[in-house]
Amino acid sequence: MRYLPHNAADRAAMLAAIGVADIPALFADVPPSAKLKAPIAGLPTAKSEIEVEAHISALAARNLGTSRAPSFLGAGAYRHHIPASVDALIQRGEFLTSYTPYQPEISQGTLQALFEFQSMVCALTGMEVANASMYDGATATVEAVAMACRITQRNAVVISGNLHPHYRDVIATHANWTGQTLDACAPSPLKPENLAEKITDTTACVVVQTPDFFGHLNDYSALAEACHAKGALLVVVFTEVVSLGLLTPPGAMGADIVVGEGQSIGNPLGFGGPHLGLFATREKFIRQMPGRLCGQTVDASGKRGFVLTLSTREQHIRREKATSNICTNSGLCALAFTIHLALLGETGLKQLAELNHAKACQLAEKLGKKVLNTSFFNEFVVDMGRDATKLVDDLAAQGILAGVPVSRFYPEHKNLLLIAATELTSESDMDKLAQVLA
Repeated sequence: MRYLPHNAADRAAMLAAIGVADIPALFADVPPSAKLKAPIAGLPTAKSEIEVEAHISALAARNLGTSRAPSFLGAGAYRHHIPASVDALIQRGEFLTSYTPYQPEISQGTLQALFEFQSMVCALTGMEVANASMYDGATATVEAVAMACRITQRNAVVISGNLHPHYRDVIATHANWTGQTLDACAPSPLKPENLAEKITDTTACVVVQTPDFFGHLNDYSALAEACHAKGALLVVVFTEVVSLGLLTPPGAMGADIVVGEGQSIGNPLGFGGPHLGLFATREKFIRQMPGRLCGQTVDASGKRGFVLTLSTREQHIRREKATSNICTNSGLCALAFTIHLALLGETGLKQLAELNHAKACQLAEKLGKKVLNTSFFNEFVVDMGRDATKLVDDLAAQGILAGVPVSRFYPEHKNLLLIAATELTSESDMDKLAQVLA
């Protein structure tokens, strides 16, 4: 809690200025039933700063973090190396404390960084335009569905069974209030889906993922053609952006909207956030794209400059014409992404992606026949032949973060374990996991 220097006289003067008798009068609109009659039982009284730090540190020490143990966690959030220069640069005051760049004459640095970010997202996804980021991959996917419905003037949505379950849940939550009809397929960890047969004349879009939740790599070129033949759009999602350094980009498959999670580049796991939503589409759909778009221009002297070209949110235009009610973006996370990717360059990103895949292949070989995937990037499913949740708990007690049990999302698949490897996964980590599993 920050230090407030007001004394009793200061508070009395402020109460007099606003015409209120005392501090309790400020809460007159709170019903008595909602007010505490006595202190909360068991809640400790105030403690010193030293005592609080010690208590919080002890609580934090109970967590087995990815920096303290061999980690094979993935399922939409991945641990990668982040160069020290990324944190050093994003903590510069010009970036760290800057507000939304509404005034381009004093925001050229921020605007140029966002412009470069958009350019990088377009290059990664194979699309023509990208916005200046969104909250995370899940909410970006929801915005893509809403955008597809606006473009097609339809409300039926087909959802792949292998889309990340968190993303599926967020789509379903929004659909409760937006009137969309969802055809959500069952998860398919082993056999490929036939989504083309589900497309009708009322389908607004089909939402798919590659690499999908179970790690499978998918070519959606044929599905894109099937969508377009029926007037529907194809939305392709990714959760591991590093994969785009090696795999065919969704734009080359015919995707209409590409969205995903950018956390893997420049941003740590952070116990669940903040993350970074990436959003790209075709230029013909630019007016329906949510969020903000930074553009390049020239000033009165003919010098290169940057501005907010489009801001299609309700803060800037009439609410009924807004494409989204999303009221901010992940600007600092986008900057970290941009700096890290600029440091890597095209060659470095490709090498990083190749290293990730090589590490996963090495781990799969050590685990042997338990791996179910016929294709993967840096994550795959293993059939443990026993309750994977219990297994993960047992291994955590031995100091190994073995992966994510699929039953956490789909109880019917209790023996399946989702395992990821990145450039930070050492051979000794792999050997420890293989030995314990054996």
